[in-house]
Amino acid sequence: MSDAIKGNILTAAGWIRGEINFNERIAAIDGAAVDPLANGDDYIIPGFIDLHVHGGAGKDIMEGGDAVHAIAAIHARHGTTSMLATTMTAPPEDIDHALKAIGAAVANRRSGGARVLGAHLEGPYINSGKLGAQPNFARAAKLADVERLAAFAPLKLITVAPEIAGHLNLVRELTAAGMRVQIGHTLGSYEDGVAALEHGAAGFTHLFNAMSGLHHREPGMVGAALAHAEYAELIPDLLHVHPGAIKAAMRAIPKLYCVTDSTAATGMPDGEYMLGRHTVHKCMGGVRLPDGTLAGSTLTMDQALRNLVGLGLDLADASARVSTYAADYLGMQERGRLAPGAYADMVVLDRDLKIKAVYIEGELL
Repeated sequence: MSDAIKGNILTAAGWIRGEINFNERIAAIDGAAVDPLANGDDYIIPGFIDLHVHGGAGKDIMEGGDAVHAIAAIHARHGTTSMLATTMTAPPEDIDHALKAIGAAVANRRSGGARVLGAHLEGPYINSGKLGAQPNFARAAKLADVERLAAFAPLKLITVAPEIAGHLNLVRELTAAGMRVQIGHTLGSYEDGVAALEHGAAGFTHLFNAMSGLHHREPGMVGAALAHAEYAELIPDLLHVHPGAIKAAMRAIPKLYCVTDSTAATGMPDGEYMLGRHTVHKCMGGVRLPDGTLAGSTLTMDQALRNLVGLGLDLADASARVSTYAADYLGMQERGRLAPGAYADMVVLDRDLKIKAVYIEGELL
């Protein structure tokens, strides 16, 4: 016995008005091509995929234990159907503790929560001169260290500053081992960025933030991304990146996709929260260190989608940037799209783009 929902359905071939039949996976999609603006039906789009999640609901990934499940649950309520739990730069024992909990969550998704696909290791292999909101426990990477960490949880993404001695060779080794390497928290030059891409780096961590900026005579890491990247992640909370810079990046990077970089403060009232070993403050819609440095966000993916549409993107383009491109980046053909055989990860939106229902692997939240 399968379930079914009806509405304006965003398929890979475009919008149709019809019905999706599904269990854990989509069994069939039937309907006729439609302009979704021509009727008042709900929108049915692929579930959101967030590759950069530090926290939510007052919980931080670095806490370990059950924190990851609480985080997966609050993001699921905002349409995130799968995610990467993201660690902070920290002492080795803290990272081990967090990854063990992430590994357990990968093996056992709890009802009502987003599917945890693995870990995004955001540090400690970054430049101590571009920490952003990361604690200062940066260190150079060694393959044996990364392999040890990979035993605790699948390392789907690893953020690396390529200018650190030895890191270019490591980028090649990690890429050969099937891990995606991103450039981030870096003081590297344009040339460093190009070299990293040539060695197998695949993307950029929160483009524009915590990296050397663009100048017309010194293009910096931002210039390397704009000139050469196919993929990069960006935080579209309209605090981290100016709307004009977002539009410029979208013109330059074909598959620019969105992340939340969300923290424990997501879904919570103003106040103090933990981000790794840092105490951060939520106020005026943002999260900051005591010195005012932005420290992650309180963004959710449904708001990211609405922000993109507010910038002028049509809903199909915005949907790709909060779902399909992230799935493509990780090589996942069974997520991030509505097609027979794909997981039944779906978000139902009303005409104001507010969530009406979320399905994760066929389960209605």
